[in-house]
Amino acid sequence: MAVYIIYSSKYFEALNHLKYLALGDSYTIGESVDYDLNFPSQTTALLRRSGFSIDDPTIIAQTGWTTDELMNAITSANTPSRFDVVSLLIGVNNQYRAYPIDKYKQEFESLLKTAILFAGGQHSCVFVLSIPDWGVTPYAAGRDKNKISAEIDAYNAINRSIAENYKVRYIDITPETRNASSNIFLLASDGLHPSAIAYTEWAIKLSQEIMPVLLQRQKG
Repeated sequence: MAVYIIYSSKYFEALNHLKYLALGDSYTIGESVDYDLNFPSQTTALLRRSGFSIDDPTIIAQTGWTTDELMNAITSANTPSRFDVVSLLIGVNNQYRAYPIDKYKQEFESLLKTAILFAGGQHSCVFVLSIPDWGVTPYAAGRDKNKISAEIDAYNAINRSIAENYKVRYIDITPETRNASSNIFLLASDGLHPSAIAYTEWAIKLSQEIMPVLLQRQKG
């Protein structure tokens, strides 16, 4: 059961119209679920229920994107330069396409630097989510699932290390995604992507990390 923390409106006088930027791939856009059920939209809804005034999320994400494709899209997008919250979840397609992991390391760090710039240099307002393990899904049938999981772990070791080096928030959602091996309700109808239920779990974890950061900023 989700627990919502409701704050008094007096805390939000300086926090009106917060802006949230979500950077990623299919996991961010919410492939195979309604748009308002992807995790950025659900996170926004949870923040509103807790009393925050926040705009609908700005999402730069597309199914299939790798780190370099996300970088190119950010460069091409006419995106406002300042956000109160920025999330970054990227890398599964690098792993899927068997790109060199050193390429991921270099490009992820560049993306994280960009995310920090979008947050106005406020490292605490940037949130990195770990890469889900698609090796447990029906889509991976006939593939070496142990190899997929091991590679996902290696990618996550990199993004966690970089996140820690830059002192941004790191949210490990991978263990929950592995529960899909025994819980079909965590999967969308395509047998690969997370369901709305799974995204709710992510949104709860993310919103619970975001709220104290925003409150601390308000206090100055």
